[in-house]
Amino acid sequence: MNGTPPTRILLADDQDDVRSGFRLVLDSQPDMTVVGEAADGATAYDLARSLRPDVVLADIRMPRLDGLELTRRLAGPQAPHPTRVIVVTTFDLDEYVHTALHNGASGFLLKRSGPALLIEGVRAAMAGDALISPQITVRLLHRLTAPPPPPARAPEPDPLTDRERDIVRLIARGHTNARIAADLFISPGTAKTHIANIQAKLKTANRVGIAAWAWRTGLATPGP
Repeated sequence: MNGTPPTRILLADDQDDVRSGFRLVLDSQPDMTVVGEAADGATAYDLARSLRPDVVLADIRMPRLDGLELTRRLAGPQAPHPTRVIVVTTFDLDEYVHTALHNGASGFLLKRSGPALLIEGVRAAMAGDALISPQITVRLLHRLTAPPPPPARAPEPDPLTDRERDIVRLIARGHTNARIAADLFISPGTAKTHIANIQAKLKTANRVGIAAWAWRTGLATPGP
């Protein structure tokens, strides 16, 4: 760990068994620790203000204050002390994904995606990225991305190397860093470095922006 303190995580979910499962997964990581739990959104908001966690994992449907409003209060532009919030839910409705990201969410994960993606989502949030469950990435991008430009329009500049284009195509398919590394026979650290370089070149905030660029320019197309 090189003396780096672990990522402090707050769990917000109205189901005790879900919180227990998340705690078991996250506390098993040497770079993570769960510092609090809440069974409703209002309690989660109060705990986030008092505990100042690095990341909040929030379900959408909770009593008193839902996860989308909790995200807006903790991570939105008006938040006095912005906190990274990852929405982790059973519901993958487009309107939920769209609202969560616009409210400042640092990721949108489905509970059925499994523990590996949950761990990667926390690490991505800490790195300033936004991880979306692969099951919904393509559908989400189809909604968020503008139609392709007309043929008469000058092509958008492409500053990427061939390897970076390969990575962008995989991001547009919803692949995680680990999957990208495996597909291209590179280390996860190398994949992460490439993605950071791509974000800098394309001036995007996260992998959603990278994938949107791929769709807009025709480097990737809708489909699985």
